[in-house]
Amino acid sequence: MNVTLKLTSLTKRYGAATALSGVSFSVSAGERVALLGHNGAGKSTLMKIVLGLIPFDGGEVSVLGVTPGSAVARTGVAYLPENVAFHPALTGEEQIRLFLSLRGENPGQARALLERVGLHEAAGRRIGSYSKGMRQRVGLAQALIGHPRLLVLDEPTSGLDPVSRRDFYALLDGLAAEGAAILLSSHALTEVEARTDRIVILSGGHLVATGALETLRRQAGLPVVLLVTPVSGQAMAVAAGLPGSRIAGDKVVLTVPPDDKLSELARITALGTIIADVDLVPPSLEDIYSHFSRRDGQ
Repeated sequence: MNVTLKLTSLTKRYGAATALSGVSFSVSAGERVALLGHNGAGKSTLMKIVLGLIPFDGGEVSVLGVTPGSAVARTGVAYLPENVAFHPALTGEEQIRLFLSLRGENPGQARALLERVGLHEAAGRRIGSYSKGMRQRVGLAQALIGHPRLLVLDEPTSGLDPVSRRDFYALLDGLAAEGAAILLSSHALTEVEARTDRIVILSGGHLVATGALETLRRQAGLPVVLLVTPVSGQAMAVAAGLPGSRIAGDKVVLTVPPDDKLSELARITALGTIIADVDLVPPSLEDIYSHFSRRDGQ
């Protein structure tokens, strides 16, 4: 795959404090990568380096094959911060027309961009009357100007309602399908769990884990939960047949190591007609994130 962003042993210090230490990963064209970490883990510093806003002290950074902040990189990279700010007296359309003009693009594209982010009907309203979520959509429309090859998104769904969040990720899916590389920082782990291709976890300035969700699950080795639904009136019998289980409401809950799940499923199946259903619940991204962060001593 075509590598759009590549970090190799990236190091950044602020005086005696090390913000990033030997961080290495890449983002390829069409890939959606979630950047996770606690406050102070180094996410914002990393994004500022990628955008060319601050220098770094060691390692290498390649953005679209060139130096961060260079003319080629600035043309091909878009950024959406957590809190966007626009002139409150301008309408949404006027603001986007201005940004299009500044980028040397046709201002007539403004309506189409606003429609793409769900603001077509509000395009003629002043931004001062917009909600935070609507202002965030204006920021996303701005980020789409010029068909960027790399999008750097910092808490992009902040202020969006659930429907708007779903639409936002659907838009990201479309951009990735068109070949855009996406680096997305978020604390909303349940959101990114199903909508990103790979996860990068920072802790204390170190990269502590990276990979697809299933890869990280295997590396973490966290237990899986089997939720067994007994036939009515058979909960006690099912629990007795599954040593180590517990009854929770109308379910019998069994927590097992990941390597034991198949043998446990066979044991459940052997109970026969007193079993109505079985659900397997793997560790969530939140579980995995907590595991790797604690392992690093945070």
